[in-house]
Amino acid sequence: MSRSERLLDLVQTLRRHRRPVSGRALAGELGVSIRTLYRDIATLQGQGAPIEGEAGVGYMLKPGFFLPPLMLDDEQIEALVLGARWVAKQPDRRLAEAAIDLLAKVAAVLPQDLREMLDATSLLAGPRLVQAEAIDLGVVREAIRHERKLGFDYTDANGAVSRRLVWPFALGFFDKTRVLAAWCETRKDFRHFRADRISAMVLTESRYPRRRQALLKDWRRNMDIPSPA
Repeated sequence: MSRSERLLDLVQTLRRHRRPVSGRALAGELGVSIRTLYRDIATLQGQGAPIEGEAGVGYMLKPGFFLPPLMLDDEQIEALVLGARWVAKQPDRRLAEAAIDLLAKVAAVLPQDLREMLDATSLLAGPRLVQAEAIDLGVVREAIRHERKLGFDYTDANGAVSRRLVWPFALGFFDKTRVLAAWCETRKDFRHFRADRISAMVLTESRYPRRRQALLKDWRRNMDIPSPA
């Protein structure tokens, strides 16, 4: 177990105790020596963790403490790297560049042992996808973030083209296509639009009248899609 993982486990163990717990009890739970435990507690306190107590009395983590976002275990690092590498292969250029920048920023602030793991992970993403859309998916994501209406021409499976004005709230990334989920003012209902069939897209200045999360909740209910755990 790496030192970073050990520190993470110590914080999680302290969280489980509502009352001060002795150093020997903590060391026993974690499977480390009492000397290592005292050293790890001092390290966490030096990093700002509000751990109260002392040797011979016991230790307690004050409520409300949140783990530093970069206290990651092995599988969390693998998930982060694999996810970022997959996004970097997507045809959404701005999102791909953001994924590469994210990995660089994370690597710059990780402890040395975790940084080495970040560089050495053997989980690989597939080849870069070919751009299937003529539109800028960054504009779609901007519309979703700021709850603004999108106007565009949409070509259906039969080749018929219709002008749509929609309230975009989600963008699904699939192997060969991207799909926009939105409330369509033209059809007065939820609709799904393949991004490769969208053209002449315009981001309007108008905010749609409902919150994005409310639309997402109603969409899940209508589509019988369970909410994320």
